[in-house]
Amino acid sequence: MKTWFITGSSRGFGREWAVAALERGDQVAATARDTGSLQDLQRTYGDAVLPLRLDVTDRQAAFETVKAAHERFGRLDVVVNNAGYGQFGMVEELSERQARDQMETNLFGALWVTQAALPYLREQGNGHIVQVSSIGGISAFANIGMYHASKWALEGLSQALADEVAGFGIHVTLVEPAGYSTDWSGPSAGHATTLAAYDGVREEAARLRAGRQRSQGDPAATREAILRVVDADEPPLRVFFGDGPLAIAKADYERRLATWQAWEPVSVAAHGSST
Repeated sequence: MKTWFITGSSRGFGREWAVAALERGDQVAATARDTGSLQDLQRTYGDAVLPLRLDVTDRQAAFETVKAAHERFGRLDVVVNNAGYGQFGMVEELSERQARDQMETNLFGALWVTQAALPYLREQGNGHIVQVSSIGGISAFANIGMYHASKWALEGLSQALADEVAGFGIHVTLVEPAGYSTDWSGPSAGHATTLAAYDGVREEAARLRAGRQRSQGDPAATREAILRVVDADEPPLRVFFGDGPLAIAKADYERRLATWQAWEPVSVAAHGSST
C-alpha cells in the first residue's frame, strides 16, 4: 500500500491518478480548492481518501495541508504536484497579474508542496515526487509563452531537486504529457486581452496546434502509466505521456544542436584567451 498526496484532484490527471491509486487499495490525500468536488471519492472509497482544501499558492496552507495528510496516514510515499492551468496570450498581451498568477500556481505551488513534503520523505528514507510538467516544459509555441515559462522553470527546479534528494532515497519524476482532453485549455484557462496586431500569429498558432493534436489523449488511459512509473525500482527523471511528444522533442533538440554547432566558433571565441 502506498500513500499519495495529490494536488488538483478535482479533475484531469489528478482525479484519474487518485482513482487509479484508490482502486488498487492505496490511500490518497486528495486536495482541491473546493472539497465538494471530492465528495464522490469519499463516498466510494471511505477512509482511504482524505479530502483536503488547498490553494497551492498559499505557502502556509501547503505546509499545514501536507502535515494534516501525514498525521492522518503516518507517511507519504508519492507526492503529485498536479495543480495548474494554461495561460493563453502573446507575450506582449499579458498583464502583470496574469504573468504572476501563472507562476504562482504552476511553479511556486509545486515548490511549496515539495518543500512541505521533503522533511517527511527524508525522515522515512524514501518517497517519490511527481511533477506534472508538459511537452511545453521542453519545447515552446506561440500564444502560451507564460505557460511555457512556468513549466520550463519547473523542469529546471526538479532536475536540480533530483540530484539534491537522491541520497535520501527520494525519486523525482517529471511527467510531460502531450495534448489530453482535460480542462487545461477549457474553463480553467486564462486568456489575455488580444491585440489585433497578433491576429495572424494567433491564427497560425491555432492551426499548428490543431495539426500537432490530431487526436487528444484520454486522461483515463494514464492511470496504468502513472502506476508503472511510481512502482518502478528506478523511475525516470522525465517521461512523456501520450503519442507525439517524442517527435516534437527530437525535432526541437536537433534544431538546437545544429544551431549550437554552427555557432561554435563564435562561442569559443567568446571565451577569450587563457593565461
